Amino acid sequence: MAEAVFCKPSTIFTSKPSPFCTFLLILVLCILGFYTPLYRSTTPSPSKSQNALRFRQIFLSSANNNTLASYLRALTQHPHLAGTKASLDTTHYVLSHFKDLGLETRTAQYRALLSYPTHSSLSAHFINGTVLRLPLTEFTQATPDVVPPYHAYSPSGSAYAKVVFVNHGTDEDYRALGALGVNASGCVVIARKGDFPRGIVVQKAEAHGAVAMLLYAEGDKFKKGFERGTVMRGVGDPLSPGWAGVDGGESLDMEETEVLRRFPKIPSMPLSAEAAGAILGSLGGAPFPPDWRIGAGHVGPGPTILNFSYQGEERVVRIHNVFAVLRGLEEPDRYVLLGNHRDAWTYGAVDPNSGTAALLDIARRYARMMGLGWQPRRTIILCSWDAEEFGMIGSTEWVEENLQNLGSKAVAYLNVDCAVQGPDFFVRATPQLDNLLREVTKKVKDPDLGGATVYERWGATNMGTTIQRLSAVDSDFAPFLQHAGVPSVDIYYGRDFPVYHTAFDSYDWMTKYGDPKFQRHVAVAGIWGIVALHLADDSVLPFNYLSYAHQLQMSCATCWMVVYLFILW
Repeated sequence: MAEAVFCKPSTIFTSKPSPFCTFLLILVLCILGFYTPLYRSTTPSPSKSQNALRFRQIFLSSANNNTLASYLRALTQHPHLAGTKASLDTTHYVLSHFKDLGLETRTAQYRALLSYPTHSSLSAHFINGTVLRLPLTEFTQATPDVVPPYHAYSPSGSAYAKVVFVNHGTDEDYRALGALGVNASGCVVIARKGDFPRGIVVQKAEAHGAVAMLLYAEGDKFKKGFERGTVMRGVGDPLSPGWAGVDGGESLDMEETEVLRRFPKIPSMPLSAEAAGAILGSLGGAPFPPDWRIGAGHVGPGPTILNFSYQGEERVVRIHNVFAVLRGLEEPDRYVLLGNHRDAWTYGAVDPNSGTAALLDIARRYARMMGLGWQPRRTIILCSWDAEEFGMIGSTEWVEENLQNLGSKAVAYLNVDCAVQGPDFFVRATPQLDNLLREVTKKVKDPDLGGATVYERWGATNMGTTIQRLSAVDSDFAPFLQHAGVPSVDIYYGRDFPVYHTAFDSYDWMTKYGDPKFQRHVAVAGIWGIVALHLADDSVLPFNYLSYAHQLQMSCATCWMVVYLFILW
Protein backbone atom coordinates (compact mmCIF):
# COMPACT_ATOMS: atom_id res chain seq x y z
CA MET A 1 0.00 0.00 0.00
CA ALA A 2 2.79 2.42 0.84
CA GLU A 3 4.16 2.23 -2.68
CA ALA A 4 0.87 3.42 -4.17
CA VAL A 5 1.57 7.11 -3.57
CA PHE A 6 4.34 6.93 -6.15
CA CYS A 7 2.33 5.30 -8.93
CA LYS A 8 0.92 8.46 -10.49
CA PRO A 9 3.37 11.34 -10.30
CA SER A 10 1.69 14.52 -11.48
CA THR A 11 2.98 17.76 -12.84
CA ILE A 12 3.20 20.85 -10.69
CA PHE A 13 3.14 23.29 -13.56
CA THR A 14 -0.23 24.45 -14.84
CA SER A 15 0.70 25.63 -18.32
CA LYS A 16 3.37 25.32 -20.97
CA PRO A 17 5.70 28.19 -21.89
CA SER A 18 5.00 30.02 -25.13
CA PRO A 19 7.94 30.38 -27.56
CA PHE A 20 6.71 33.91 -28.38
CA CYS A 21 6.63 34.84 -24.68
CA THR A 22 10.15 33.49 -24.26
CA PHE A 23 11.35 35.60 -27.21
CA LEU A 24 9.54 38.67 -25.85
CA LEU A 25 11.12 38.16 -22.41
CA ILE A 26 14.61 37.97 -23.91
CA LEU A 27 13.94 41.12 -25.98
CA VAL A 28 12.72 43.06 -22.92
CA LEU A 29 15.74 41.95 -20.86
CA CYS A 30 18.09 43.07 -23.63
CA ILE A 31 16.43 46.52 -23.76
CA LEU A 32 16.57 46.84 -19.97
CA GLY A 33 20.19 45.74 -19.97
CA PHE A 34 21.04 48.52 -22.43
CA TYR A 35 19.18 51.35 -20.71
CA THR A 36 19.55 50.45 -17.00
CA PRO A 37 23.10 51.85 -16.62
CA LEU A 38 21.88 55.21 -18.02
CA TYR A 39 19.44 55.84 -15.18
CA ARG A 40 19.80 56.06 -11.44
CA SER A 41 16.91 54.05 -10.07
CA THR A 42 15.91 52.90 -6.64
CA THR A 43 15.85 49.21 -5.83
CA PRO A 44 12.41 47.68 -5.17
CA SER A 45 12.16 47.36 -1.42
CA PRO A 46 10.59 44.42 0.37
CA SER A 47 6.84 44.82 0.87
CA LYS A 48 5.79 46.68 4.01
CA SER A 49 2.00 46.39 3.71
CA GLN A 50 0.27 45.81 7.03
CA ASN A 51 -1.14 42.44 5.97
CA ALA A 52 2.23 41.21 4.72
CA LEU A 53 3.94 42.42 7.89
CA ARG A 54 1.33 40.66 10.03
CA PHE A 55 1.82 37.30 8.35
CA ARG A 56 5.61 37.59 8.41
CA GLN A 57 5.39 38.26 12.13
CA ILE A 58 3.12 35.22 12.54
CA PHE A 59 5.69 33.14 10.69
CA LEU A 60 8.57 34.28 12.92
CA SER A 61 6.58 33.96 16.14
CA SER A 62 5.56 30.38 15.26
CA ALA A 63 9.12 29.08 15.66
CA ASN A 64 9.64 26.27 18.13
CA ASN A 65 13.05 24.81 18.99
CA ASN A 66 11.59 21.57 20.34
CA THR A 67 9.56 20.98 17.19
CA LEU A 68 12.67 21.30 15.04
CA ALA A 69 14.54 18.93 17.35
CA SER A 70 11.75 16.36 17.08
CA TYR A 71 11.84 16.52 13.29
CA LEU A 72 15.60 15.97 13.24
CA ARG A 73 15.40 13.11 15.71
CA ALA A 74 12.78 11.33 13.58
CA LEU A 75 14.75 11.86 10.37
CA THR A 76 18.01 10.49 11.82
CA GLN A 77 16.80 7.34 13.58
CA HIS A 78 18.43 5.22 10.87
CA PRO A 79 20.96 5.73 8.08
CA HIS A 80 19.09 6.45 4.83
CA LEU A 81 21.33 6.13 1.81
CA ALA A 82 19.51 6.81 -1.46
CA GLY A 83 18.03 3.73 -3.08
CA THR A 84 17.59 1.80 0.19
CA LYS A 85 14.44 0.87 2.10
CA ALA A 86 15.40 3.27 4.89
CA SER A 87 15.57 6.06 2.33
CA LEU A 88 12.08 5.16 1.10
CA ASP A 89 10.84 5.27 4.71
CA THR A 90 12.24 8.79 5.02
CA THR A 91 10.46 9.70 1.79
CA HIS A 92 7.16 8.55 3.30
CA TYR A 93 7.86 10.52 6.47
CA VAL A 94 8.30 13.79 4.57
CA LEU A 95 5.31 13.12 2.30
CA SER A 96 3.08 12.25 5.26
CA HIS A 97 4.15 15.41 7.06
CA PHE A 98 3.09 17.58 4.11
CA LYS A 99 -0.21 15.70 3.78
CA ASP A 100 -1.00 15.90 7.50
CA LEU A 101 -0.63 19.68 7.26
CA GLY A 102 -3.29 19.71 4.55
CA LEU A 103 -0.87 20.83 1.83
CA GLU A 104 -1.15 19.83 -1.82
CA THR A 105 1.52 17.19 -2.49
CA ARG A 106 3.24 15.87 -5.59
CA THR A 107 5.93 13.27 -6.25
CA ALA A 108 8.34 12.65 -9.11
CA GLN A 109 10.09 9.32 -9.72
CA TYR A 110 13.17 8.67 -11.81
CA ARG A 111 15.42 5.78 -12.73
CA ALA A 112 19.00 6.43 -11.69
CA LEU A 113 22.27 4.54 -11.69
CA LEU A 114 23.59 4.46 -8.13
CA SER A 115 26.70 2.78 -6.73
CA TYR A 116 27.14 0.59 -3.63
CA PRO A 117 30.07 -1.29 -2.01
CA THR A 118 30.15 -5.06 -1.68
CA HIS A 119 33.61 -5.71 -0.20
CA SER A 120 36.78 -3.84 0.73
CA SER A 121 40.03 -4.52 2.58
CA LEU A 122 43.22 -2.63 3.36
CA SER A 123 46.47 -3.68 5.04
CA ALA A 124 49.85 -1.99 5.45
CA HIS A 125 53.05 -4.04 5.08
CA PHE A 126 55.93 -2.33 6.89
CA ILE A 127 59.65 -2.69 6.22
CA ASN A 128 60.20 -4.58 9.51
CA GLY A 129 57.90 -7.36 8.30
CA THR A 130 54.85 -6.49 10.39
CA VAL A 131 51.42 -6.27 8.78
CA LEU A 132 48.70 -3.91 10.01
CA ARG A 133 45.14 -4.64 8.95
CA LEU A 134 43.44 -1.28 8.87
CA PRO A 135 39.80 -1.17 10.02
CA LEU A 136 37.30 0.14 7.47
CA THR A 137 34.54 0.98 9.91
CA GLU A 138 33.96 3.76 12.42
CA PHE A 139 32.63 1.58 15.23
CA THR A 140 34.15 -1.17 17.34
CA GLN A 141 30.99 -3.23 16.89
CA ALA A 142 29.45 -3.99 13.52
CA THR A 143 26.64 -1.63 12.56
CA PRO A 144 24.98 -3.35 9.60
CA ASP A 145 22.73 -0.48 8.56
CA VAL A 146 25.65 1.96 8.14
CA VAL A 147 27.16 1.65 4.67
CA PRO A 148 30.90 0.84 4.81
CA PRO A 149 33.24 3.67 3.79
CA TYR A 150 33.46 3.93 0.00
CA HIS A 151 33.57 6.26 -2.97
CA ALA A 152 30.45 5.99 -5.10
CA TYR A 153 31.21 5.03 -8.73
CA SER A 154 34.75 3.92 -7.95
CA PRO A 155 35.64 0.98 -10.19
CA SER A 156 36.34 -2.34 -8.54
CA GLY A 157 40.00 -3.24 -8.34
CA SER A 158 42.98 -4.14 -6.19
CA ALA A 159 46.56 -3.01 -5.76
CA TYR A 160 49.70 -4.17 -3.99
CA ALA A 161 52.19 -1.34 -4.27
CA LYS A 162 54.35 1.21 -2.49
CA VAL A 163 52.79 4.36 -1.10
CA VAL A 164 53.38 7.94 -2.25
CA PHE A 165 51.92 10.93 -0.42
CA VAL A 166 50.70 13.58 -2.90
CA ASN A 167 49.43 16.30 -0.52
CA HIS A 168 46.11 17.53 -2.04
CA GLY A 169 46.72 15.74 -5.31
CA THR A 170 46.83 18.86 -7.50
CA ASP A 171 48.97 19.34 -10.60
CA GLU A 172 51.17 21.68 -8.57
CA ASP A 173 51.68 18.95 -5.95
CA TYR A 174 52.73 16.43 -8.60
CA ARG A 175 55.16 18.99 -10.04
CA ALA A 176 56.65 19.46 -6.56
CA LEU A 177 57.10 15.69 -6.30
CA GLY A 178 58.70 15.62 -9.73
CA ALA A 179 61.19 18.26 -8.61
CA LEU A 180 62.16 15.87 -5.79
CA GLY A 181 62.58 13.01 -8.24
CA VAL A 182 59.46 11.22 -6.98
CA ASN A 183 57.19 9.46 -9.46
CA ALA A 184 53.70 8.24 -8.47
CA SER A 185 53.46 5.82 -11.39
CA GLY A 186 52.66 2.29 -10.27
CA CYS A 187 52.03 3.41 -6.67
CA VAL A 188 49.07 3.72 -4.34
CA VAL A 189 48.76 7.45 -3.63
CA ILE A 190 47.39 9.01 -0.47
CA ALA A 191 46.01 12.55 -0.52
CA ARG A 192 44.50 14.81 2.07
CA LYS A 193 41.25 16.54 1.19
CA GLY A 194 41.61 19.96 -0.41
CA ASP A 195 39.48 22.28 -2.53
CA PHE A 196 39.15 20.04 -5.58
CA PRO A 197 36.24 17.56 -5.90
CA ARG A 198 37.13 13.93 -5.20
CA GLY A 199 36.54 12.89 -8.80
CA ILE A 200 39.05 15.43 -10.10
CA VAL A 201 41.67 14.38 -7.53
CA VAL A 202 41.28 10.71 -8.51
CA GLN A 203 41.43 11.67 -12.19
CA LYS A 204 44.74 13.48 -11.65
CA ALA A 205 46.16 10.49 -9.78
CA GLU A 206 45.14 8.29 -12.69
CA ALA A 207 46.80 10.69 -15.16
CA HIS A 208 50.06 10.43 -13.19
CA GLY A 209 50.09 6.64 -13.34
CA ALA A 210 48.81 5.76 -9.85
CA VAL A 211 47.14 2.36 -9.50
CA ALA A 212 44.81 3.37 -6.63
CA MET A 213 44.02 6.35 -4.43
CA LEU A 214 43.13 6.79 -0.75
CA LEU A 215 41.73 10.13 0.41
CA TYR A 216 41.47 11.35 3.99
CA ALA A 217 40.14 14.45 5.75
CA GLU A 218 42.29 16.17 8.36
CA GLY A 219 41.05 17.11 11.81
CA ASP A 220 41.93 16.93 15.49
CA LYS A 221 38.58 15.38 16.43
CA PHE A 222 36.86 12.26 15.10
CA LYS A 223 40.06 10.89 13.55
CA LYS A 224 38.36 7.51 13.20
CA GLY A 225 35.81 8.92 10.75
CA PHE A 226 35.75 8.07 7.03
CA GLU A 227 34.47 10.76 4.67
CA ARG A 228 32.31 9.03 2.08
CA GLY A 229 31.52 10.73 -1.20
CA THR A 230 31.11 10.41 -4.93
CA VAL A 231 33.91 10.38 -7.50
CA MET A 232 31.61 10.73 -10.51
CA ARG A 233 32.23 13.85 -12.56
CA GLY A 234 29.26 16.01 -13.46
CA VAL A 235 25.72 16.03 -12.08
CA GLY A 236 22.61 13.98 -12.75
CA ASP A 237 21.99 10.38 -13.69
CA PRO A 238 24.90 9.18 -15.87
CA LEU A 239 22.55 7.07 -18.01
CA SER A 240 20.34 10.03 -18.98
CA PRO A 241 22.66 13.03 -19.39
CA GLY A 242 20.66 16.10 -20.41
CA TRP A 243 17.24 14.49 -20.11
CA ALA A 244 15.15 13.03 -17.29
CA GLY A 245 15.41 9.32 -16.46
CA VAL A 246 11.67 8.66 -16.61
CA ASP A 247 10.03 5.30 -17.27
CA GLY A 248 9.93 4.60 -20.98
CA GLY A 249 12.52 7.26 -21.73
CA GLU A 250 15.86 6.87 -23.44
CA SER A 251 18.70 5.40 -21.40
CA LEU A 252 22.35 4.97 -22.32
CA ASP A 253 24.14 1.67 -21.92
CA MET A 254 26.70 1.35 -19.11
CA GLU A 255 29.47 0.63 -21.60
CA GLU A 256 28.94 3.73 -23.73
CA THR A 257 31.80 6.21 -23.85
CA GLU A 258 29.61 9.08 -22.65
CA VAL A 259 28.89 7.13 -19.47
CA LEU A 260 32.35 5.70 -18.83
CA ARG A 261 34.14 9.04 -19.19
CA ARG A 262 32.35 10.30 -16.06
CA PHE A 263 33.93 7.59 -13.89
CA PRO A 264 37.57 7.12 -12.80
CA LYS A 265 39.53 4.15 -14.10
CA ILE A 266 41.46 3.43 -10.89
CA PRO A 267 39.87 2.33 -7.60
CA SER A 268 39.69 4.70 -4.66
CA MET A 269 38.17 4.89 -1.22
CA PRO A 270 38.17 7.11 1.87
CA LEU A 271 40.70 6.68 4.65
CA SER A 272 40.42 7.80 8.26
CA ALA A 273 42.86 10.42 9.52
CA GLU A 274 44.00 7.90 12.14
CA ALA A 275 44.88 5.27 9.52
CA ALA A 276 46.49 7.88 7.26
CA GLY A 277 48.74 8.96 10.12
CA ALA A 278 49.90 5.39 10.73
CA ILE A 279 50.81 4.92 7.06
CA LEU A 280 52.39 8.33 6.42
CA GLY A 281 54.51 8.07 9.55
CA SER A 282 56.21 5.00 8.11
CA LEU A 283 57.24 6.48 4.76
CA GLY A 284 60.79 7.29 3.72
CA GLY A 285 62.20 9.19 0.78
CA ALA A 286 62.28 12.95 0.40
CA PRO A 287 60.82 15.21 3.11
CA PHE A 288 57.56 17.09 2.60
CA PRO A 289 58.06 20.27 0.53
CA PRO A 290 57.80 23.33 2.84
CA ASP A 291 55.02 24.81 0.70
CA TRP A 292 52.72 21.97 1.71
CA ARG A 293 52.49 23.30 5.27
CA ILE A 294 51.83 19.94 6.84
CA GLY A 295 54.76 19.62 9.23
CA ALA A 296 57.53 17.04 9.12
CA GLY A 297 57.31 13.81 7.17
CA HIS A 298 58.34 11.99 4.03
CA VAL A 299 56.59 11.47 0.70
CA GLY A 300 57.87 7.99 -0.23
CA PRO A 301 57.64 5.98 -2.37
CA GLY A 302 57.51 3.32 0.34
CA PRO A 303 59.08 1.53 1.88
CA THR A 304 55.58 0.73 3.21
CA ILE A 305 53.44 -1.30 0.83
CA LEU A 306 49.64 -1.22 0.81
CA ASN A 307 47.47 -4.19 -0.08
CA PHE A 308 44.19 -2.62 -1.18
CA SER A 309 41.02 -4.16 -2.57
CA TYR A 310 37.61 -2.72 -3.38
CA GLN A 311 34.57 -4.36 -4.94
CA GLY A 312 31.42 -2.44 -5.75
CA GLU A 313 28.36 -2.61 -7.95
CA GLU A 314 26.21 -0.16 -9.88
CA ARG A 315 22.44 -0.64 -9.89
CA VAL A 316 19.57 1.18 -11.56
CA VAL A 317 17.17 2.10 -8.76
CA ARG A 318 14.10 4.26 -8.36
CA ILE A 319 14.52 7.62 -6.63
CA HIS A 320 11.75 9.87 -5.33
CA ASN A 321 11.38 13.64 -5.10
CA VAL A 322 8.57 14.97 -2.89
CA PHE A 323 6.85 18.36 -3.16
CA ALA A 324 4.37 20.49 -1.24
CA VAL A 325 2.65 23.11 -3.41
CA LEU A 326 1.08 26.32 -2.10
CA ARG A 327 -0.79 27.74 -5.09
CA GLY A 328 -0.49 31.45 -5.76
CA LEU A 329 -3.63 33.58 -5.75
CA GLU A 330 -2.69 36.24 -8.32
CA GLU A 331 0.30 34.77 -10.19
CA PRO A 332 -0.11 31.00 -9.87
CA ASP A 333 2.27 30.30 -12.76
CA ARG A 334 5.25 32.04 -11.11
CA TYR A 335 7.20 29.78 -8.76
CA VAL A 336 9.30 30.36 -5.66
CA LEU A 337 11.11 27.12 -4.83
CA LEU A 338 12.63 26.09 -1.49
CA GLY A 339 14.73 22.92 -1.69
CA ASN A 340 16.71 20.50 0.45
CA HIS A 341 17.83 16.92 -0.15
CA ARG A 342 16.95 14.26 2.39
CA ASP A 343 19.23 11.32 1.41
CA ALA A 344 22.36 10.88 3.53
CA TRP A 345 25.53 8.80 3.51
CA THR A 346 24.78 7.72 7.07
CA TYR A 347 22.51 9.33 9.71
CA GLY A 348 22.77 12.79 8.18
CA ALA A 349 22.00 14.99 11.19
CA VAL A 350 23.94 17.88 9.67
CA ASP A 351 24.09 16.82 6.05
CA PRO A 352 21.32 17.13 5.03
CA ASN A 353 18.63 16.68 7.64
CA SER A 354 19.30 19.84 9.61
CA GLY A 355 17.99 21.45 6.42
CA THR A 356 15.17 18.91 6.08
CA ALA A 357 14.01 19.70 9.62
CA ALA A 358 13.97 23.42 8.75
CA LEU A 359 11.97 22.70 5.57
CA LEU A 360 9.39 20.67 7.51
CA ASP A 361 9.08 23.48 10.04
CA ILE A 362 8.58 26.06 7.30
CA ALA A 363 5.80 23.86 5.92
CA ARG A 364 4.20 23.76 9.37
CA ARG A 365 4.35 27.53 9.75
CA TYR A 366 3.02 28.19 6.25
CA ALA A 367 0.13 25.79 6.89
CA ARG A 368 -0.70 27.70 10.08
CA MET A 369 -0.70 30.98 8.14
CA MET A 370 -3.02 29.50 5.52
CA GLY A 371 -5.39 28.51 8.30
CA LEU A 372 -5.45 32.20 9.30
CA GLY A 373 -6.37 33.33 5.80
CA TRP A 374 -3.02 33.76 4.06
CA GLN A 375 -2.42 32.66 0.49
CA PRO A 376 0.73 33.55 -1.43
CA ARG A 377 0.53 35.87 -4.41
CA ARG A 378 2.85 33.53 -6.35
CA THR A 379 3.10 29.76 -6.01
CA ILE A 380 5.51 28.38 -3.41
CA ILE A 381 6.96 24.89 -3.92
CA LEU A 382 8.71 23.04 -1.10
CA CYS A 383 11.09 20.48 -2.66
CA SER A 384 12.58 17.41 -0.97
CA TRP A 385 15.23 15.91 -3.26
CA ASP A 386 16.58 12.38 -3.45
CA ALA A 387 20.07 11.07 -4.36
CA GLU A 388 21.89 14.39 -4.00
CA GLU A 389 24.92 12.72 -2.46
CA PHE A 390 25.57 10.74 -5.64
CA GLY A 391 25.75 13.89 -7.77
CA MET A 392 22.65 16.08 -7.34
CA ILE A 393 20.68 13.41 -9.21
CA GLY A 394 17.13 13.99 -7.92
CA SER A 395 17.16 17.74 -8.45
CA THR A 396 18.96 17.51 -11.80
CA GLU A 397 16.50 14.99 -13.23
CA TRP A 398 13.57 17.19 -12.19
CA VAL A 399 15.16 20.31 -13.66
CA GLU A 400 15.84 18.46 -16.91
CA GLU A 401 12.20 17.34 -17.06
CA ASN A 402 10.86 20.84 -16.36
CA LEU A 403 13.55 22.98 -17.95
CA GLN A 404 11.29 25.12 -20.16
CA ASN A 405 8.86 25.96 -17.36
CA LEU A 406 11.63 26.76 -14.90
CA GLY A 407 13.49 29.00 -17.30
CA SER A 408 10.44 31.17 -17.94
CA LYS A 409 8.44 30.91 -14.70
CA ALA A 410 10.72 30.29 -11.72
CA VAL A 411 11.28 33.41 -9.60
CA ALA A 412 14.10 31.95 -7.49
CA TYR A 413 15.42 28.74 -6.00
CA LEU A 414 16.33 28.90 -2.29
CA ASN A 415 18.57 26.03 -1.19
CA VAL A 416 19.48 24.82 2.28
CA ASP A 417 21.63 21.70 2.50
CA CYS A 418 23.60 21.58 5.77
CA ALA A 419 21.52 24.15 7.65
CA VAL A 420 23.62 23.97 10.81
CA GLN A 421 27.25 22.85 10.92
CA GLY A 422 28.41 25.16 13.70
CA PRO A 423 28.59 28.88 14.56
CA ASP A 424 28.61 31.89 12.20
CA PHE A 425 26.20 32.69 9.39
CA PHE A 426 27.09 32.19 5.73
CA VAL A 427 25.15 32.74 2.54
CA ARG A 428 25.91 32.29 -1.15
CA ALA A 429 23.68 33.85 -3.79
CA THR A 430 23.32 35.37 -7.22
CA PRO A 431 23.85 39.15 -6.93
CA GLN A 432 20.26 40.36 -7.52
CA LEU A 433 19.26 38.77 -4.19
CA ASP A 434 21.96 40.45 -2.06
CA ASN A 435 19.84 43.34 -0.80
CA LEU A 436 16.87 41.13 0.09
CA LEU A 437 19.06 38.76 2.08
CA ARG A 438 20.60 41.59 4.07
CA GLU A 439 17.20 43.13 4.81
CA VAL A 440 15.72 39.83 5.98
CA THR A 441 18.64 39.09 8.33
CA LYS A 442 17.87 42.41 10.04
CA LYS A 443 14.50 40.97 11.09
CA VAL A 444 15.65 37.62 12.48
CA LYS A 445 17.06 37.22 16.00
CA ASP A 446 20.64 36.03 16.24
CA PRO A 447 20.81 32.57 17.84
CA ASP A 448 24.11 33.14 19.65
CA LEU A 449 24.05 36.79 20.74
CA GLY A 450 21.09 37.91 22.82
CA GLY A 451 19.46 41.17 21.77
CA ALA A 452 21.16 41.22 18.36
CA THR A 453 19.93 40.34 14.90
CA VAL A 454 21.56 37.88 12.52
CA TYR A 455 22.62 40.87 10.39
CA GLU A 456 24.43 42.58 13.28
CA ARG A 457 26.44 39.55 14.34
CA TRP A 458 27.03 38.49 10.73
CA GLY A 459 28.66 41.84 10.00
CA ALA A 460 30.73 41.81 13.18
CA THR A 461 31.95 38.23 12.71
CA ASN A 462 32.87 38.36 9.03
CA MET A 463 34.08 41.99 8.93
CA GLY A 464 31.16 42.88 6.70
CA THR A 465 28.09 41.06 5.48
CA THR A 466 29.89 39.11 2.79
CA ILE A 467 27.69 37.19 0.35
CA GLN A 468 29.68 34.61 -1.56
CA ARG A 469 28.89 33.56 -5.12
CA LEU A 470 27.58 30.17 -6.19
CA SER A 471 30.62 29.10 -8.18
CA ALA A 472 30.92 25.52 -6.91
CA VAL A 473 28.82 22.54 -7.98
CA ASP A 474 28.22 21.11 -4.52
CA SER A 475 24.49 21.15 -3.81
CA ASP A 476 21.06 21.19 -5.42
CA PHE A 477 21.19 24.83 -6.52
CA ALA A 478 23.60 23.76 -9.29
CA PRO A 479 21.04 22.49 -11.86
CA PHE A 480 18.70 25.42 -11.17
CA LEU A 481 21.38 28.05 -11.62
CA GLN A 482 23.61 26.43 -14.21
CA HIS A 483 21.02 24.55 -16.29
CA ALA A 484 17.92 26.72 -15.99
CA GLY A 485 19.42 30.13 -15.12
CA VAL A 486 17.21 30.55 -12.04
CA PRO A 487 18.36 33.09 -9.40
CA SER A 488 19.56 31.02 -6.45
CA VAL A 489 20.55 31.15 -2.78
CA ASP A 490 22.33 28.75 -0.40
CA ILE A 491 22.04 29.45 3.35
CA TYR A 492 23.88 27.77 6.25
CA TYR A 493 25.40 28.18 9.71
CA GLY A 494 29.02 27.09 10.16
CA ARG A 495 31.25 25.18 7.76
CA ASP A 496 33.86 22.42 7.58
CA PHE A 497 32.34 20.39 10.41
CA PRO A 498 34.55 17.45 11.49
CA VAL A 499 32.01 14.62 11.02
CA TYR A 500 31.16 15.43 7.39
CA HIS A 501 29.92 12.30 5.55
CA THR A 502 30.93 10.03 8.45
CA ALA A 503 28.87 7.79 10.71
CA PHE A 504 29.41 10.34 13.50
CA ASP A 505 27.07 12.81 11.74
CA SER A 506 24.26 11.91 14.12
CA TYR A 507 21.54 13.46 16.26
CA ASP A 508 23.85 12.94 19.24
CA TRP A 509 26.61 15.03 17.60
CA MET A 510 24.13 17.80 16.81
CA THR A 511 22.82 17.98 20.38
CA LYS A 512 26.35 17.96 21.85
CA TYR A 513 28.30 20.14 19.42
CA GLY A 514 26.38 21.50 16.44
CA ASP A 515 23.33 23.22 17.90
CA PRO A 516 22.39 21.91 21.37
CA LYS A 517 19.42 24.27 21.81
CA PHE A 518 18.38 24.24 18.12
CA GLN A 519 18.51 28.04 18.05
CA ARG A 520 20.51 28.10 14.81
CA HIS A 521 17.94 25.81 13.22
CA VAL A 522 15.30 28.39 14.16
CA ALA A 523 17.37 31.19 12.62
CA VAL A 524 17.94 29.36 9.32
CA ALA A 525 14.26 28.45 9.02
CA GLY A 526 13.34 32.06 9.78
CA ILE A 527 15.63 33.57 7.14
CA TRP A 528 14.75 30.90 4.56
CA GLY A 529 11.02 31.25 5.07
CA ILE A 530 10.92 35.07 5.16
CA VAL A 531 13.03 35.42 2.00
CA ALA A 532 10.53 33.11 0.29
CA LEU A 533 7.58 35.15 1.60
CA HIS A 534 8.99 38.34 0.09
CA LEU A 535 9.60 36.65 -3.25
CA ALA A 536 6.13 35.12 -3.19
CA ASP A 537 4.11 38.08 -1.85
CA ASP A 538 5.79 41.37 -2.80
CA SER A 539 3.91 43.03 -5.66
CA VAL A 540 7.25 44.05 -7.22
CA LEU A 541 9.96 41.42 -6.95
CA PRO A 542 12.71 42.69 -4.60
CA PHE A 543 15.55 42.10 -7.06
CA ASN A 544 18.44 44.52 -7.43
CA TYR A 545 20.03 44.04 -10.84
CA LEU A 546 22.37 46.96 -10.26
CA SER A 547 24.16 44.60 -7.86
CA TYR A 548 24.54 42.22 -10.77
CA ALA A 549 25.95 44.99 -12.97
CA HIS A 550 28.38 45.98 -10.21
CA GLN A 551 29.52 42.36 -9.86
CA LEU A 552 30.07 42.09 -13.62
CA GLN A 553 32.05 45.33 -13.63
CA MET A 554 34.29 44.06 -10.83
CA SER A 555 34.82 40.74 -12.59
CA CYS A 556 35.67 42.47 -15.87
CA ALA A 557 38.09 44.80 -14.11
CA THR A 558 39.80 41.81 -12.49
CA CYS A 559 40.11 40.05 -15.85
CA TRP A 560 41.62 43.14 -17.49
CA MET A 561 44.07 43.51 -14.61
CA VAL A 562 45.20 39.90 -15.05
CA VAL A 563 45.66 40.47 -18.80
CA TYR A 564 47.59 43.70 -18.14
CA LEU A 565 49.91 42.04 -15.62
CA PHE A 566 50.45 39.12 -18.00
CA ILE A 567 51.46 41.52 -20.80
CA LEU A 568 53.84 43.37 -18.48
CA TRP A 569 55.37 40.09 -17.32
